[in-house]
Amino acid sequence: MTFTSRRDVLKTLAVGSSVLLLSPNVLLAATRRKKDKLGVALVGLGYYSTDLLAPALQQTRNCYLAGIVTGTPSKAEAWKKKYNIPDKNIYNYQTFDQIANNPDIDVVYVVLPPSMHKEYVIRAANAGKHVWCEKPMAITETECQEMITACRKNKRSLAIGYRLQHEPNTQEYRRIIKEQLLGKVKEVNCAAGYRDDRTNHWKQIKALGGGVMYDMGVYAIQGARLGSGMEPIAVVSAQTSTTRPEIYKNGLDETAIATLEFPGGVLAHIKTSFGENVNFMNITCEKGDIKLAPYSAYNGVKGSSPLGEINHPYEVPWQQAKQMDDDAQSIMQKKAMQVPGEEGLRDIRIVEAIYRSAGSGKRVML
Repeated sequence: MTFTSRRDVLKTLAVGSSVLLLSPNVLLAATRRKKDKLGVALVGLGYYSTDLLAPALQQTRNCYLAGIVTGTPSKAEAWKKKYNIPDKNIYNYQTFDQIANNPDIDVVYVVLPPSMHKEYVIRAANAGKHVWCEKPMAITETECQEMITACRKNKRSLAIGYRLQHEPNTQEYRRIIKEQLLGKVKEVNCAAGYRDDRTNHWKQIKALGGGVMYDMGVYAIQGARLGSGMEPIAVVSAQTSTTRPEIYKNGLDETAIATLEFPGGVLAHIKTSFGENVNFMNITCEKGDIKLAPYSAYNGVKGSSPLGEINHPYEVPWQQAKQMDDDAQSIMQKKAMQVPGEEGLRDIRIVEAIYRSAGSGKRVML
């Protein structure tokens, strides 16, 4: 069989004793159909991956659980059986870079302690994979920028796991603010925290990225930024403290409070804590208040304003599934990520400024 025209080249596939002739366009379409769902590899199999992301990936339409990376052989075996993951899609931290040769995996989702985010985001990007990274994005603004640069250099997408930006109640109050349906924002008050009685989790270890500001503090910062619809220009004041110095050692923050200043003199007062259960946001506008409680939970987010109730219910882990579906769709459609790396960098810049203000007792410009 001889082919002389590149335009009319036919690929020959043997099926049993018969021969099928498929045009290149048909083959390309078949390949695209295989990627109607992107394969995701979870890096780090702690609570968030185990209890939320993996179950969510059973519900997603645009992506699926294709692989795992873990340093614990017993976890690898358990996940292999539970989710029918092939051996070739199971990696440890020494074999991680071999993921570059695996076409099953399109996205690497980094779910590790914050101190490890930079390394594995960059390694994933260098392996040619799109990257999703849990919050906080990293420890420093410089690390965040290096992660962004690595993904850009490798022409790979980078998204930060801010589930609430994909969430309908959050999107509703943001719409009210953006369209100024209640006039301009005058003030924001928000708090995010829970009682954490662990003693040796990464959240209680400074070297791993511990301290409340890096965890729940990011939610409070997001509340101030999204609730005002603006970016802060300064940290007016900040204070960190602990009631359990035996757990939050050497000045590590169990609780933090701060006042952020936004353009036009708008202030946001935030609180975050590992010592108490607190979760609310009040946005004072010219024509009334938007109130949400809780505003950053895995479900049950709801609120009210003079415009009516804000309440779009769903069950856990819907938020995580929606986030990953949105991000996978953006990749497949070659669109900008809804929550790109730059969004994570903005928050870490503020975290660092809050620590500087708390340490100096002075106002810190952003």
